[in-house]
Amino acid sequence: MRFWKMHGLGNDYIVIDNRDQKIGDKHAAELAKRLCERRFSVGADGLLLVCNSTIADVKMRIFNADGSEAEMCGNGIRCFSKYCYENGTAKMDEFSVETLSGLKHVWLTVKDDEVMAVKVDMGAPNWERASLPMVGEGTCINENLEVDGEPYKVTCLSMGNPHCVTFVDNVDEFPVDYVGPIIENHKAFPKRTNVGFVQVLNRNELKVRVWERGCGETLACGTGTCAAVAVANKLGKVGNKVTVHVLGGDLQVEAGKSLFLIGAAEKVYEGTLFKEP
Repeated sequence: MRFWKMHGLGNDYIVIDNRDQKIGDKHAAELAKRLCERRFSVGADGLLLVCNSTIADVKMRIFNADGSEAEMCGNGIRCFSKYCYENGTAKMDEFSVETLSGLKHVWLTVKDDEVMAVKVDMGAPNWERASLPMVGEGTCINENLEVDGEPYKVTCLSMGNPHCVTFVDNVDEFPVDYVGPIIENHKAFPKRTNVGFVQVLNRNELKVRVWERGCGETLACGTGTCAAVAVANKLGKVGNKVTVHVLGGDLQVEAGKSLFLIGAAEKVYEGTLFKEP
């Protein structure tokens, strides 16, 4: 079984062509846990499966390192798109991808038959608590959430997957590895949530760290980046074109009726998986 190891700004994935359905549903989660384990296996934040689709050019399934299936991933879909183009699965500079959060459209910047960057229509944020889901009714915009006895101002939304965003003065020094898992598993979020910690640098720049549901902190999170921009824009902290500095590098987000995420994706190496004797 052939695979590609890829990353989007350090958010790394194992990508496998599963259009022949050699990996069944009941095995995908366990395979993700085994392959994503660092030091003992390939190691990655997640597993991406290329699947057939009846409603799009191709279908993407995403499994986190803990085996849970994710609805959408901004860095993952850029890696996925590069893989599909360079392997001939979708040899177009624009195509549609079916995900658990709906259809996504991607535009590829190609040079010498190599994908240099990918622009993704991430869709519009959904501010309703039910979309995450989150306990309560209506929206959660700049409201208090008690975390380990302390009130945090949070805004919650879905970018096809759940996000809880809070602003901090210095994101580099913030204890993301302590506060992140508390919010991820907070009783307010029945299916857990991703958590974004955001520092506003100016009207056009943010610095973001994300504690990802099922992964822990990653070097980059595409949906988390979009969620951060959506919240900052809604609260009047930034404009419509924002550069976001994440641990793995920079991403660009354009905010309008939809959010467009622009960034690179890299192939690290190819490999072959063998069955254990």
